[in-house]
Amino acid sequence: MSKLDTATAARSGKGHRDENFPVASHLIHPRHRGAILAFYNFVRAGDDVADHTELASERKLALLDQLADALTGAGPSDPEAEPLKRELAARGLPPRHALELLDAFRMDARKNRTANWDELIYYCRYSAMPVGRFVLDVHGEDPARVYKASDAICAALQIINHLQDCGKDFSGLDRVYIPHDTLDRHGATVAMLGAPKATPQLRAVIAELAQRCLDLLDEGSALPDLIDDLRLSLEIAAIHRLAVVLAKGLTTRDPLSDKVHHGKAAFALTALGGVAATLARRPFRGRIVRGAAQGIRS
Repeated sequence: MSKLDTATAARSGKGHRDENFPVASHLIHPRHRGAILAFYNFVRAGDDVADHTELASERKLALLDQLADALTGAGPSDPEAEPLKRELAARGLPPRHALELLDAFRMDARKNRTANWDELIYYCRYSAMPVGRFVLDVHGEDPARVYKASDAICAALQIINHLQDCGKDFSGLDRVYIPHDTLDRHGATVAMLGAPKATPQLRAVIAELAQRCLDLLDEGSALPDLIDDLRLSLEIAAIHRLAVVLAKGLTTRDPLSDKVHHGKAAFALTALGGVAATLARRPFRGRIVRGAAQGIRS
């Protein structure tokens, strides 16, 4: 058996503390953190397979299928799947969200370009939205009330990550998530992603997409107030505030030459701002939830 015959062998070493946004921070109640981290580790294993530079597309697909079969019980057990499998069984939750993430990684293994915004959002439906839905389900939140806002935030988080890493994805993986029609509209080209500094045309592309992320974040801004679990509400508020700051930064900064990430101090202060604002609104939550319910019915 070669060294890359399992998902474990393909792991990059990246963990939840290396992500741009909090993953199961200590705001989350301890009884839920294990399930979220098991989900993260399973998904990270699949992501590392899809991003591995030494694996052919066919081999990536085979390893992703092995992960799926291990999670559902259709195939042999896998150390990357077993913790999540146990958590799902203990909570009576289906594997749907994790399997959808594997579908996104299969897309990554099969293609490396994105035609337009709708195609990018379709990718986010499988690569990002299931993450938020899983966390909400673990907390027993009402899908009818919270999925739509969560989907918007998760899509924005995914695209912000794409914009931050657009140069690295192109140079390291020959993968471009930036829609081709957006590049064309501003007179930019894929090759510009390989330069040490973004051209004015590429800067315009990134600014447009960052603004669309801000629109998505605005669409999902009510989510913290719709959440029953206070600790989850505060976690989402912190993530949302961090995302807004990053997206605003990307409207004016160059991710090819600048590190468009939060420093530790800025990260903490920005997150605390989101938490404080949500706590201040909490006494009025009933009115906000009633308004959201009316919007769903109308």
